[in-house]
Amino acid sequence: MLGVRLKSSMLDRAVYDEDAATLSLWFRGRGKYVYSGVPRAVFEALAAAQSAGRYFNEAIKGRFEGRFDPARRRFRPQA
Repeated sequence: MLGVRLKSSMLDRAVYDEDAATLSLWFRGRGKYVYSGVPRAVFEALAAAQSAGRYFNEAIKGRFEGRFDPARRRFRPQA
């Protein structure tokens, strides 16, 4: 897996799983989304983009199937 922190007001980080061809993106204030069928070149271009948010809107959004991946909840003992 490849991962990168992004300097973006929209995106916090990106992780690419080459075996599964999935791109996980953490959006600031919105959580994690996983995009399927993404080529490695798209991840690399996102990581190198001047504006990660603009690149996302132009090259990923609406072009790859994405699904919300809810954060795992912690289980705590009942009081």
